[in-house]
Amino acid sequence: MRDLKVAIVHDYLNQMGGAERVVAVFHKMFPDAPIYTTIVDRNKLLPELQDADIKTTWMQRIPGILKKFKMFFWLYPFAVRSMNVKGYDLILSSSSAYAKGVRKGRGSIHICYCHTPMRFAWNYEAYMESVQVPNNVKKLAKCFIRPLQTWDRNNSKHVDRLIANSTIVKERIKQCYEMNAPIIFPPVEISRFNAIEGEPEDYFLVVSRLVSYKRIDLAVEACTQLGQRLLVVGDGPDRQRLERLAGDTVTFLGRRSDEEVVRYMQHCKALIFPGIEDFGITPLEVNACGRPIIAYCVGGALDTVVDEQTGLFFEEQSVSSLMATIDQFNQYQWNSERIRQHAEKFSEHLFIEQLQSSIESLLGTREINTKITEAEGSY
Repeated sequence: MRDLKVAIVHDYLNQMGGAERVVAVFHKMFPDAPIYTTIVDRNKLLPELQDADIKTTWMQRIPGILKKFKMFFWLYPFAVRSMNVKGYDLILSSSSAYAKGVRKGRGSIHICYCHTPMRFAWNYEAYMESVQVPNNVKKLAKCFIRPLQTWDRNNSKHVDRLIANSTIVKERIKQCYEMNAPIIFPPVEISRFNAIEGEPEDYFLVVSRLVSYKRIDLAVEACTQLGQRLLVVGDGPDRQRLERLAGDTVTFLGRRSDEEVVRYMQHCKALIFPGIEDFGITPLEVNACGRPIIAYCVGGALDTVVDEQTGLFFEEQSVSSLMATIDQFNQYQWNSERIRQHAEKFSEHLFIEQLQSSIESLLGTREINTKITEAEGSY
């Protein structure tokens, strides 16, 4: 079969997170495909995307857009609609907001990898917690919720296949869009990590942006009250409050290099993961280092943590519940090899295989030349 003409679409490329990691893998699968996005901050691009053909919209020219990008939520639907992708055979979008609304041409196939339905429209209060704007602006923003819900729901109907990144996102898609989406778990760079021999050092670990909804306060207070050593890697607007809560056994390390973070993961007793995430790649990175997780038993952790094998759950999102689980932790013997093998089930290689299979099944052929680079052979 002839080569497909492919376009990749993403909401915005101005941060380095799990969604952008998915775009990087799309780029690996289709290196000649242009990436359409509303805005890009080239100083924050993942290394894998530095050579990509990135096409932005007129929003890129708005003064201050890179710093205040959430303030312009009402413009993104218009910007996405302005993208000219009608000449492509396959549109592969990565979306937690607007990208699924791109207009496809007649005969085009649109597959959307959905990180979550649009938070602003479907979970307004949680979304606005991280947006520093006056209260009158927040009240005005509420007027856009119903129109955006309608816009978002209608767009989902024009997507040929909507793929969920986790069980909880699959449930949200069912609730918001009344669609039954298959699940393909996000890719984890397992090859970056390895388990080491010997006993772990005497500390628990948090690796996270320090924002209130991540509930790092639970880990800080629990370890303070128990007198357990806790290292906190990361920074963010909640840091000062967390430092006020912390006792002498809690150390804030700020941002660290990738190499340093890996070493902290390899030597920790366990990662504490107290928030609710759609998926959560960090726990699997720690598992790839052979170390277990202590996680709140809701959301993406239910997809990634095997209780009493790769980690432990705490039942309530409270300090006392987390303290009880930390107390139980030392009663278990942890098999680092088995934990590592569990993480390998979420590898980038497997993600590529599953996504390619989904594309092929939708197009009705198994002869698609995806032009995957030779790097795939190195897994």
